[in-house]
Amino acid sequence: MLVKGRKIFLRTVRETDLAWLYEKECDIEQLGLYYPVFLSSEAGFYERFRRTGFWQERSGDALVCSLQDGSILGKMEYFEAEQYWDNYEVAYRLFDLELSGRGIISEALRLFTYLLFATYRVNRLELKIIPQNAASLRVAQKCGFQFEGMARQAVFLRGAHHDMHIYSLLRSEAPHTLEEALGSRAGG
Repeated sequence: MLVKGRKIFLRTVRETDLAWLYEKECDIEQLGLYYPVFLSSEAGFYERFRRTGFWQERSGDALVCSLQDGSILGKMEYFEAEQYWDNYEVAYRLFDLELSGRGIISEALRLFTYLLFATYRVNRLELKIIPQNAASLRVAQKCGFQFEGMARQAVFLRGAHHDMHIYSLLRSEAPHTLEEALGSRAGG
């Protein structure tokens, strides 16, 4: 376990998760309207896990798991989007969209934010969100990310180019302890 919250905990991917996780990664319809599609071969997926365990200094995946039964609810990821910036881009995904609106991703993002700032020297985290994705925009705002601007037609998704809103959170604005991460904004 990487970090534990009130409803969920974050952990790294295990070898026993791979078959199930690969199926989720390839289910294009379950991705929803706003999650980018990146297909990889099954062999490439397993090879990347063998090489990195899906966790290294410049990129990583953490599974969002239920405290109640340990089931996998979603995934958080970070990656170095710009080599010369002191930041990571963060993305998140809820595997069962029927669980939307229960605060799972908000809690996961607060925990992940705390974890990344506590672990790495990075100074800022970024979220890039298609403006029509109202749920993701609410998550960003609930977790203290600040709107910075829009990148026009920056992503190709489902046959069309889309604008992306850019949100960021600086180290100085982030919770410094786990208690802070789950504190004042933990209502969502």
